[in-house]
Amino acid sequence: MIRYPRNLRGYGPTTPDPMWPNGARIAVQFVVNYEEGGENNVLHGDAASEAFLSEIIGAAPWPGQRHWNMESNYDYGARAGFWRLHRLFTGAGIKPTVYGVATALARSPEQVAAMVGAEWEIASHGFKWVEHKDMPEAEERAAIEEAIRLHTEVVGTPPEGWYTGRCSMNTVRLAAETGQLAYVSDTIDDDLPYWMRVGERDQLVIPYTMDANDMRFATAQGFNTGEHFFTYLKDSFDALYAEGLAGAPKMMSVGLHCRIVGRPGRVMGLKKFIDYIQSFEGVWTPRRIDIARNWAEAHPPIAQIEPHTWEKADFVAQFGGIFEHSSWIAERAWEMELGPAHDSVIGLHNALARVFRSASHEERLGVLTAHPDLAGKLAAAKRLTAESTSEQASAGLDALTDAERADFTRLNTDYVEKHGFPFIIAVRDHDKQGILNAFTRRVENDTETEFTEACKQVERIALLRLKEKLG
Repeated sequence: MIRYPRNLRGYGPTTPDPMWPNGARIAVQFVVNYEEGGENNVLHGDAASEAFLSEIIGAAPWPGQRHWNMESNYDYGARAGFWRLHRLFTGAGIKPTVYGVATALARSPEQVAAMVGAEWEIASHGFKWVEHKDMPEAEERAAIEEAIRLHTEVVGTPPEGWYTGRCSMNTVRLAAETGQLAYVSDTIDDDLPYWMRVGERDQLVIPYTMDANDMRFATAQGFNTGEHFFTYLKDSFDALYAEGLAGAPKMMSVGLHCRIVGRPGRVMGLKKFIDYIQSFEGVWTPRRIDIARNWAEAHPPIAQIEPHTWEKADFVAQFGGIFEHSSWIAERAWEMELGPAHDSVIGLHNALARVFRSASHEERLGVLTAHPDLAGKLAAAKRLTAESTSEQASAGLDALTDAERADFTRLNTDYVEKHGFPFIIAVRDHDKQGILNAFTRRVENDTETEFTEACKQVERIALLRLKEKLG
């Protein structure tokens, strides 16, 4: 593998301003997962009963059998938990997003009517609430298509958002390939939406959450009381609200399940959190589709270069001159494990510099000797590379007085005779006098010290060249 597909870069040290409506400092988005009636069950044609996210500790699938207690647990979410959450959110004036499993929605017409009547967004949570990790791609594609078809039939409108949850490595791509979704949420990798290129389509991704999520009531390391849930949500909100006050607003997702937080002993923690955030100014509580529309307007997708996807010839043609007359560095860099993290100035520089640093002493010396003298004969004959010409001109080395030219000529001769390679300095970091001062000082160093310093300067020059090339 010479290409690493995971994107570990993200937005980097400076996140974009999401431009939330009315200058909001945070978007707090509530998701109600509606899965009851769509879970694994032999009644639904599945091989075994459900065993995930329930009150039954250590539950295991029962092959070929119905599991009465498991079914009752899920039934509670539809019969009681949903209506408790419906009253809470409508009373608070908040419209959440529903992640609705299509088959579950089809078996719950009154709940769907209540969602639609309250103007909740109903996004798709897949066709059935089952694992997708082992599904063949064609089968999962068909399941996505059927989920959208059935959802449209039951709700009356097609879903604009997608979240499988128990997804495969193909899910996000397959959902994006439908071409009809405003967003996909099968990631937990950021605090802001972002665009993902899928084929010829820019797909908006709105990350979800597994930590600010009531599912942790049903896990070994999780919440035990509503107060625990409230405290965690409050701490998450406080951290993100502070970032918003500092000029970097974010999004906070809160994941809920009717059969889990809909229990009386837990719902008060959620109510306490809602009351808490409603005491702050600048808090936006949108549906997920509202976030998608806002982001698409404020931050439409823009073309981004992806050097890690380029053919070798194209990569070398673009970056072969970053290290002076040393295209072999770009050739070897292309053969490394490049990924999305290298599609930036810093990422590309790191890849190229790694090749340079790991090269033999003779190879690095070759890079040093490939550099021209400062204000030397090549410059006078206009035989420098375009990069070197621009760099030397930036420091005024193309407009020296006779006396200055004599000083550079003398220093160049003394330096090369002593060290065996030209004096190298990132001239864009200095003015003419600063370069002369460094030249006079460094010519007195021992060769080992100068070799190390020259290599550092070569890397610095490469970074500045990449910045100029890529912006």
